[in-house]
Amino acid sequence: MPDVVLPRARPRGTLLRWGAIAGLVMVVAVTLSFASRFGDNPDMVDSPLLDNPAPAFTVPLLDGGGDVSLSDLGGEVVVINFFASWCVECRKEHADLVATAEAFRDRGVRFVAISYQDDPEASRRFLDELGRSEHTIYATDPGSRTAIAYGVFGIPETFFIDGDGVVVGKIIGESNALVLGDALDTILAGDTYGTEVAGNQRSAPDED
Repeated sequence: MPDVVLPRARPRGTLLRWGAIAGLVMVVAVTLSFASRFGDNPDMVDSPLLDNPAPAFTVPLLDGGGDVSLSDLGGEVVVINFFASWCVECRKEHADLVATAEAFRDRGVRFVAISYQDDPEASRRFLDELGRSEHTIYATDPGSRTAIAYGVFGIPETFFIDGDGVVVGKIIGESNALVLGDALDTILAGDTYGTEVAGNQRSAPDED
């Protein structure tokens, strides 16, 4: 009778290591799946405003001389950015917002920058230092009524409203010209952009 060769049993420690590795691979795969959609925050979900009519607002102009309403901008793609002078991330993204407003000025896009929980004079000094865009409307938000309507709890935060007045995109945190341009190209092509976590936020002046 020929000899029968039995397979050699793997040591128990080896099986445990392979099991641990397989589990780690699965965790990494799930994490990357979330990260690809929601950036650094896997708990982030799309804003309930997406694909719904944008909340109407009328806010005073930051430099005085009247106010601006969302209804005044009907038919255009509107980019609403909430900022403050005390927000480090707002300072970092400001030049990119100005550049993007300039780049899309002839494509039916209007930028509105709304000061969030900030002294108007401090917001004006912020713009005096970093520069204003002549293609952006700068406004204040007394009582944070507009910020509340849009569900803003941290800044910077940027919303995109299409020509029909529907919220079709949202950027959470510090953005840049590449992200802003991609969002606008998508929206101008008639698609919904969705939610993008682009960077960090802060909710109060005293945060580190």
